[in-house]
Amino acid sequence: MTDSGPTPLATTSPEGSFDAAGRTDSRIAAESGAPVEAAPLARLTAPQRAGLLITLILGSLTALPALSMDMYLPALPEVSGELSSPAAQVQLTLTTCLLGLAVGQIIVGPMSDQFGRRRPLMVGMVCYVVASVGCALAPTIETFTAVRLLQGLAGAAGIVIARAVVRDLFDGLAMARFFSTLLLISGIAPILAPVLGGQVLRVTNWRGIFVILAVIGVLLAIVAWRRLPETLPPERRHSGGVPSALRTMRALLRDRAFSGYLLVGSLGFAALFAYVAASPFVIQEIHGASAQTFSLLFMANSIGMVAVGQLNGKVLVGRVSLDRVLMVGLAVIGSAAVALLLMTSGVFGEVGLLPTSAGLFVLMSGMALVLPNSNSLGLMRAGHAAGSASALLGTSQFLIGAIASPLVGVAGEHTAVPMAVVQVCTVGLAALCYLGMCRPWRSGS
Repeated sequence: MTDSGPTPLATTSPEGSFDAAGRTDSRIAAESGAPVEAAPLARLTAPQRAGLLITLILGSLTALPALSMDMYLPALPEVSGELSSPAAQVQLTLTTCLLGLAVGQIIVGPMSDQFGRRRPLMVGMVCYVVASVGCALAPTIETFTAVRLLQGLAGAAGIVIARAVVRDLFDGLAMARFFSTLLLISGIAPILAPVLGGQVLRVTNWRGIFVILAVIGVLLAIVAWRRLPETLPPERRHSGGVPSALRTMRALLRDRAFSGYLLVGSLGFAALFAYVAASPFVIQEIHGASAQTFSLLFMANSIGMVAVGQLNGKVLVGRVSLDRVLMVGLAVIGSAAVALLLMTSGVFGEVGLLPTSAGLFVLMSGMALVLPNSNSLGLMRAGHAAGSASALLGTSQFLIGAIASPLVGVAGEHTAVPMAVVQVCTVGLAALCYLGMCRPWRSGS
């Protein structure tokens, strides 16, 4: 792995960036193996880049998978009854959708580097609509599980291409600020999705939820087609198909710092997934709270994450280095995870709902300092292959999160110790990867 940062650029042209020796960014990458910064894209003006509509489109694309995952959670018992399937088999449909989201990103990302951003996005949106309709019409649990996998594969296009478009349009601090804005939009989805799904069930059955998801997909596809411009011009696209994509990904992973930021974000995401998987049992089964209380606490934690995300984007970015903010974020979630472990293991005696909820709130809020900044710092090192880099970042997050989340239930539903252990271990590993691979002191952070 190489320790070197992105090659400094002296000038830019429509064909890309040039250094003092007149080498293009692609030639620099070929000679050094190090990712380079992207050339500024002249296709969009600054107001167009930061326009409200572009922001809403990209935010909606990143939020769509959360809607797909969370909106039908209140309908799981109804699905189990109508399709005559045990609860475990119905819950498997969540896993298959998550797997699709992970695998889909590694497929769509390199495609977007080769064919541009718009075409793969439109194909993904059409497939998403078809899969949503298939979910609504599924006659058996086996069919439902299969189309949920397709829905996840197609929904992945929105996540990976939205991140790649941000990398096309922004660089440095501006990119970090924009990611925090996206967090505000996409963070609303897990707050509203279960509530929206519950309201839909008041007027229709679980199949109606997927009809609504299909309609949302159609509307979003139309708006993206009409209003989201192509941000990767032909001269900056990669050719060569799968072998070229694999070489690009291998080069990215050989960059020590990129791999470090990838692991930091993925392990932080794993701690987040551990919270999502375990919190219903921790709040309701262990502490005896009602479902309504759990919903309010879940909403409060999501609001805390969104609020700190805005603090990150509007106040910290530009005043404090991204590496330093990331370091603070790791310290915050690490402290919260250790506190949760001490509370759940009985070191402080029997701890009530309030201290546990406070620890979870701090953990979730601190995620807003870790996830957007680790993504930004990783993408800064991959300007020549934003789609492939975005795919690697997203796939690793979902895969590591999917591996970590089942571990929270290894000791049953009546102890929160496994959740806290998973969080302490993943955050500890993230900190080690950050210090050992990213080496922030080399950039003067």
